[in-house]
Amino acid sequence: MAPPYGSAAGRALYAEGTMQCDYFDAGTCRSCTLMGQPYAEQVAGKEARARALLEPFASGGIAWLPPVTSAESGFRAKAKMVVGGTVDTPTLGILDAAGRGVDLRHCGIIAPGILAAFPALIASITRMGLEPYDVPARRGELKHLIVTEAGDGALMVRYVVRSQSAVASIRAHLPWLQHALPPLAVVTANLLPEHKAVLEGEVELVLTERAVLPMGVGDVTLQVRPQSFVQTNTAIAAALYRQARDWVDELDPASVWDLYCGVGGFALHCAGPSGSGRAVLGVEVSADAVASAELARDALFTADGDRHRISFMAADATAFALAAAPDAVPALVIVNPPRRGLGAELAGWLERRGPAHVVYSSCNVESLARDLAAMPSYRVARARVLDMFPQSSHFEAITLLERA
Repeated sequence: MAPPYGSAAGRALYAEGTMQCDYFDAGTCRSCTLMGQPYAEQVAGKEARARALLEPFASGGIAWLPPVTSAESGFRAKAKMVVGGTVDTPTLGILDAAGRGVDLRHCGIIAPGILAAFPALIASITRMGLEPYDVPARRGELKHLIVTEAGDGALMVRYVVRSQSAVASIRAHLPWLQHALPPLAVVTANLLPEHKAVLEGEVELVLTERAVLPMGVGDVTLQVRPQSFVQTNTAIAAALYRQARDWVDELDPASVWDLYCGVGGFALHCAGPSGSGRAVLGVEVSADAVASAELARDALFTADGDRHRISFMAADATAFALAAAPDAVPALVIVNPPRRGLGAELAGWLERRGPAHVVYSSCNVESLARDLAAMPSYRVARARVLDMFPQSSHFEAITLLERA
C-alpha cells in the first residue's frame, strides 16, 4: 500500500490503487467525477473510449502504444483557487451553488508544494486586507489566487483583484510574503474589475524582480510568463512532448509547423539538436505565450543559426494557415487545439493542402473525432492515451495521422 496522505483534514490517500477524498465523500466537491474508482479502471475506460472513437478513422487498424499513467494524487502543478469567505477567515477552493466560498485547501490532487504554500497565502489575504469578492453581492476585492509550481519547487503566485488599491497593498506586504514563503519566485497582480465569470483580466502587473518562472518539462526548460498556458500535469506533459518528438524524429521532416504552440513545448522538443537543419515555426494567438517560447528557445539554442530556424509567431492558427502560400506548407504539422478542436476551417485546410503527416494532440477525443471526419484523406496510424487528468473523465490523446 502506498503511504497515506491524511484524509482526516480533507486530503486524499491511496488504498489498493484507489484514491479517497473527504471533500468528495461529503459532497463538498464533486469536480473529480471518477474519485473512488480504482485507477486501473479509470485508465482502461479512457483508452476504451479513445479506441471506440478513433478506430473508424483507421484503415488496417491503429498501432496503439501503452497508455501513460500519472501519479494519482499531487499531480496538479497549477492551482486556480476561488477566494471566498471574509478577510479574517478566507477560503480557497470553489464556490457553491449560492456563490459562497467552499474551502479546499487540502485538495489531494494539488501538488504538495502548492498545498504547503496555502497557509502563508491565506495569511497574506488577511495581512493585506484583501476582502474576498462576494459574487452574489458583487462586492469585494480579491477574486482568485493562481499558483504554479516548477519542478524545483519555485512558485509563481498571481492575485486576481479588482483595483489598483489592492495592488498597492500586495506590494506593501510583499517583503513579509517573501520571507514567509521562501520558494516564492514571481508575484503578480492581475486586474479584473468587471463582474464576469472569467478567471483573469488582461492587465498583469509584475511585483517581483523576476517575471518568468522556469519550468523543466521533459528535455526543455520552458520559460513561463504569468498569462502563459502550461499543462497542469508536468510529468504527463513531458511524456506527451517526448512522444511527439519521437514520431517527428522518425519521420525526419525538413520543416514543421506547431499550430497552437503555447509556450513552445512541442516545437522546442521537435526542433532537433543544435545545428540541425529542421525549420520549426510555432504559431500561437497569445503574445505572452510567444514571448515565453522565444525566451526558452534562446536559452536552449544559443547559435544564431538555430535561433533563425526555430521561430514563433503571435497569430491565430487558422488565419495563419489559410493565408499561407501553397509552397510554404511544411513537411509536417503539429496541432494541439483547445477542447473545441480545430474547427471546420482549419480541418478543411489540412484536408485540402495539409502535408503527408500530422501529429494531433487532443484534450477532447470527441472533437478530435469530429475533426477527423472532416479530414477523410487522413488515417490514424498510431495513437496513445496519456492520463493528464486522473480522477476525472478527461485525458490527452496523441495521434499520428498519415495521408491515405
